[in-house]
Amino acid sequence: MGLIKRIKEEIAVVRERDPAIHSDLEVFLYPSFWAVFWYRIAHKEYLKKHYFRARAISQHAVRRTGIEIHPGAEIGKRFFIDHGTGVIVGETTIIGDNVTLFQGVTLGGTGKEQGKRHPTLGNNVMVSAGAKVLGSFKVGDNSKIGAGSVVLEEVPPNCTVVGVPGRIVKRYDQTLPQESMDQIDLPDPVRDDITQLQNSNTELTNHLIRLEDSIRQLRLDLDFERRERKRIEMDKAQTEGVYGDGI
Repeated sequence: MGLIKRIKEEIAVVRERDPAIHSDLEVFLYPSFWAVFWYRIAHKEYLKKHYFRARAISQHAVRRTGIEIHPGAEIGKRFFIDHGTGVIVGETTIIGDNVTLFQGVTLGGTGKEQGKRHPTLGNNVMVSAGAKVLGSFKVGDNSKIGAGSVVLEEVPPNCTVVGVPGRIVKRYDQTLPQESMDQIDLPDPVRDDITQLQNSNTELTNHLIRLEDSIRQLRLDLDFERRERKRIEMDKAQTEGVYGDGI
C-alpha cells in the first residue's frame, strides 16, 4: 500500500472511532497516528533483518509518542490506538484487522520463554484502557477486553472478558466493538456474585425468622397444653375428693 493511501486510511480510521476529532488535519496531532506510522517503517526494516535500524526507529517513536510497538510485531489494517500513552506491543504479537487499543494496554509475555510469547488478537478486537493481555494465546475475533482486566488464557470469538484474572462474562456477542467503542457497559461478575450472596443471605435470614416464629409458637402451644393438663388433673383431684368425703 502506498504512503498516501496508507495515510488516508489512517485518517478514516481515526474519524470513524474518535468523536473528538473535527478535521482531517487533527489526525497529524495524534501520537497514535505517528506511533503506527513509524511502526510501519520500522517493521519493513525488521523484515529485511535490519534489526538495529528497526529498533532505532521504534525507540524514536517511543520517545516522541509514549507508545512502544516492537518492530517485529505483525499488525493488520485499520489499527487504532485511542490516546495511547503507555501502550506496549511485544515483539511476537500478532494483531488482526480493525483492532482498537486504549491507553495503558500491554500486549506482553509472561517471562523469558523463546519463540512466540506474546498474544494474538483476532479481527475486530477491542482492548480497553489499562488492560493487560499476557502470554502466547489468541483473543478471538470480535471479542472485547474490559478496562483494567488481566487476561492470561485464550478467549473464544465474540466474547467479553473482565476482571483480574480475566473471566468470560458474555459469549456470542454479535456487536462489533469498533462500532460502539463502548468500554463501560460490560457485565460485572463481582457485583453479580455479591448480589447473589445478598439474595442468599436475605433468603436465609427470612428462613431463620420463620423458624424462630415456629419455635416460639411451639413453645406457646406446649405451655398451653401443660397448663391444660395441670388444670384437668386439679379438677379430677377435686372431684375425687368430693366423692370421697361423701362416702
